[in-house]
Parts: sequence; structure tokens; C-alpha cells
Amino acid sequence: MSQNPPLLRPDLAPNPIFDTTRREGQPTIGMVSLGCPKALVDSERILTRLRAEGYAISPEYKGAGAVIVNTCGFLDSAKAESLAAIGEALAENGKVIVTGCLGAEPEYITGAHPSVLAVTGPQQYEQVLDAVHGAVPPSPDPFIDLLPASGVSLTPRHYSYLKISEGCNHACKFCIIPDMRGKLVSRPAHAVMREAEKLVEAGVRELLVISQDTSAYGLDRKYATERGHRAHITDLARDLGSLGAWVRLHYVYPYPHVRDLIPLMAEGLVLPYLDIPFQHAHPDVLRRMARPAAAAKTLDEINAWRSACPDITLRSTFIVGYPGETEEEFQTLLDWLDEAQLDRVGCFQYENVKGARANMLPDHVPDEVKQDRWNRFMEKSQAISEAKLAAKVGSRIDVIVDSVDEQGATCRTKADAPEIDGNLFIDEGFETLSPGDIVSVTVDEAGEYDLWGTP
Repeated sequence: MSQNPPLLRPDLAPNPIFDTTRREGQPTIGMVSLGCPKALVDSERILTRLRAEGYAISPEYKGAGAVIVNTCGFLDSAKAESLAAIGEALAENGKVIVTGCLGAEPEYITGAHPSVLAVTGPQQYEQVLDAVHGAVPPSPDPFIDLLPASGVSLTPRHYSYLKISEGCNHACKFCIIPDMRGKLVSRPAHAVMREAEKLVEAGVRELLVISQDTSAYGLDRKYATERGHRAHITDLARDLGSLGAWVRLHYVYPYPHVRDLIPLMAEGLVLPYLDIPFQHAHPDVLRRMARPAAAAKTLDEINAWRSACPDITLRSTFIVGYPGETEEEFQTLLDWLDEAQLDRVGCFQYENVKGARANMLPDHVPDEVKQDRWNRFMEKSQAISEAKLAAKVGSRIDVIVDSVDEQGATCRTKADAPEIDGNLFIDEGFETLSPGDIVSVTVDEAGEYDLWGTP
């Protein structure tokens, strides 16, 4: 089995898994889902609605009456990837409907691909459905086309993303997400819980809580209590933890109230895992990013979290080569990383994004310097990861099985999110395992990003 690659992009969604069952004469739609897991949830909602109207899902371009491309517009490289996906769908199918974050710039899309049938922005489900109806009229069979109770899932059956809010109230200068997805809009806590309960009833063993700013959940609702559930991340995490599934928190900003989540992790209600986008460590760079500039206090918080929950795993992402970043500022980031000893780390080289305020900042860093700093950052973070994983050899831990083939089982520990972090591979004694099983294993071997073990 191959090791997990060290260059995983944490902004990319998992490869979608489609139910391709189709009856004779059933209208069929294809779907290409790009971008983050939040976009994957949007794709699931669109396909759930289409399935309810009698459409089948095609895994191939040529088998579909039309193709929906759910795009990403976060970085210029992601925009280019989205345009390439649209072009490929047009070449292979000819009928293409574009939605998602890049859809907020329709002229950008139609300028490159004028033959697309329609362009809609993120979360514009009704407009997507209208475009599909125009391209491929529905033809439901009320006796056959019954929507599964769990809806359409694009992930394996044993885990699911649970989106708790849309939008973001931050104004980071490098980011245009608030321009595309708007301000924070939290879902009612009782609605989130109802969805989570249905997922667990359908066999989901792991809930991955996502939003643009998970720790701000409920702020726009003034943390209101409705139908017995309070819209606050601590209360929601406790409620979700009562369902018996693994609960993993993504995109958590280090607000002071985050410390209230750590006891829930120590109790086992929530996985001891925090995905926190620190982005940098030097206060001047953070100020130029328009982000909280309290790196020293963040180290104190990290130490407090680890004291309360020694098993906690910390994942984060960083940007190197931000406009104006000096060698001294970058060295501060490396020194901070030495102190913080984060378990899982992703890193981006800064890119200009159309509409971002960071584009106007002075002293942009040359590409070759960005590349050098990225290499040095990844070398250090890789060494930290390797040492932390080596310390796990000989320990007994729980893992969730993601897949099984003739070579063995690919699993994840509580410290590993799907498609983003590492894996634990079982090469012997895996024959009775199935996806979704949670089993205890002894760690036998460690690499830079992955582990190997035996039940």
C-alpha cells in the first residue's frame, strides 16, 4: 500500500462516490464536485433534490443528459482547475451547468466557456434545478423513484460531512469567501441535530462538522435555544456527542470559548481533534492579513488544551510568502512551529485572488522565495509529524476502517480526517474487516505521515 502523499491540499473535497443505479429511460445527470467539503455538501443537496425528482446520477460524461460542475473560486489555481473541469465536461458531454463559488463571477466563466447552459452561485439550489429541468426534463416514476431517507451521499456510508453554517464574518485580506458566500448564517441547532440523528440511524459512524467558522456557530442567532437545543458550538458538540458516533470539528478559530470544548474531548464525547487555521505566527504578518495577532497567547492556549486533554491532535494550515513577509518574519513562523509542535500541518504559497484586498499590499514576495520558504516549512513540519508518529509505535489505539481490498485495510485513527490527514494500514488479519468498523489495533510501524498496525 502506498503512503499518504505529503502535498495534500486541505481545501480539496474527497473524491465523490456515486450511487449509479438507473432504471430504463430514466433522465440522468452527471456531477463534478470541486472545492472544499462544504461544497461537497452543496453537491449532495443538489443531487438529493434531483433524485427526488426522478433523475439518476451518471458516473460518466457520455452517459449523462447534462453535467453539473460545482466549482471552487478560493485561489487562482482553484479557478483554473474549475475552468479546466468545465472545459473537459463541455468537450465530453456538451451540456454543462456551472454552480458553486466561482459561479459568483459568471462573466469570468462565460468569457472562457460561452457555451455553458447556465451559471449559478453557491447555495443557489433552485436555480440549478431550473437549469437542469431546461436541459433534461424530469420524468419521474412515482412507484420507483423514492428518495432514500438519508438523501444522496457523495462520501462512503460510514462518514458524512455535517454543515452547521454558511458564510463568515471575518475580513481576512487574502480571502474572498465572505464576498462569495456572505456573512455568517447558522442553521438552527435542532435542524442540525435532526440531520445528524438521521445520518447515525442510516449507519454513519463519523460526523465531520464543517462551516467557514465553526467556533462562531450561533453568533448570528444570539445563541438562541429552539426546541431544546442551543445554537452554540459547545452545546452543539455536547449534543452531537450523545449520538454515539465519532464527532470531528473542522475550521475552528481559537476564540477563548474554544477551551470549553476541550473537556468534551477529554470525556470522549467529541474526538480530541481541532482543525484551526492559524495561517501565520508573526504578529505583523497577521495584522497585514487582518487576523488576530496573538501568537504568543495562542501557544499558551495550546499548552492549556494539551494539559486538559493530552491526546488532543492539532491540525492547521499556514500561508508562506504573504505580501511583505520578511525572512525574519518567516523565521518566526518556523520557530513558532518548533514550539507549537502541531500534529497535522498544511501549507500554501500565497496567491493573489481576484477581489482580495491583499492584492494591493506592497512588497509581494518573488515566486522563487515563496517556493524556498514552502520547502523549508514542509521539511520542518514533516520532521515533527514523523517524530510524533514514531512515538505511537507500540501503543494500542482505535481506528475506523475506510476501505478493504486484497492487500489490506486502509483505516484512520481519531487523529486523522478523511482525505486530509494520514492513514493507518492493516496488512495482516484484515480479512473480517469491513468499511465503517471501529477496531482496536497495535501500532507496529510509523512513517512520515502514516502508520501500520495489527488488530
